[in-house]
Amino acid sequence: MSAVGGLEERITPPTSAALRRRPAWHTATVAAVSPETPNARRIVLDVPTWPGNDPGQHLDLRLTAEDGYQASRSYSIASSGATTSVVLAVDRVEEGEVSPFLVDAVEVGDALEVHGPLGGWFVWRPGVSERPVQLIAGGSGIVPLAAIASAHADAGDGDAAPFRLLYAVRTPEDVFFRTELARAEAAGVDTTVVYSRRAPDGAAVPAGRLTRDALAAAVFPPDAGALVYVCGSTPFVEQVLTWLGELGHDTTDVRAERFGGGA
Repeated sequence: MSAVGGLEERITPPTSAALRRRPAWHTATVAAVSPETPNARRIVLDVPTWPGNDPGQHLDLRLTAEDGYQASRSYSIASSGATTSVVLAVDRVEEGEVSPFLVDAVEVGDALEVHGPLGGWFVWRPGVSERPVQLIAGGSGIVPLAAIASAHADAGDGDAAPFRLLYAVRTPEDVFFRTELARAEAAGVDTTVVYSRRAPDGAAVPAGRLTRDALAAAVFPPDAGALVYVCGSTPFVEQVLTWLGELGHDTTDVRAERFGGGA
């Protein structure tokens, strides 16, 4: 996972809360694990020294082998706020070095090292602005956007920003955070899910890959001035950015995160 745009501190000045959340290494204990999708696992970490994090931030997770070899990867955080409970959802990369261990082998009680919270560009804070917010996710790219949508739902009347979510997945079984997304939708997040391979029984729209027309129909129009967040694989993000530009959106104002192989 890598952020696009950079210049985070210049574009999004740190708040007093952010200043208290300087990145540091923390010892985490696995508090709970559960299947998220057939290929992904939800991992809840207890991190006593965690300073909290903003919706959309990420962390680095480091594994150390008995011989001293270390491997670290970045993972988006699905939780936010002033809590020492940190939620991750890890999708298995078959040839990966870290994700297969996290999905298949890590157990409750295991100790892990995490560094964070990280990122100031791909964040959103409730109540800061009434500017519309458009979330666009592909597959496991929903993880940080679920944190943002949940924070909006939790804020209730404390956040008046209109919200929309466009989520592209392969099948209904591949949807992450079903309960959290349903709660966000009930709280007013206008949600569209596009299934590329198989749609749910009785779906009004048949399965098919996301198209520019489907994107245009689901997102805020360019003149709405929405703050747009896009997260997914590099090809997905690049295609969405191209379509947004063709539709008249200012892509220099879009916040995007990409992830690729090597996990």
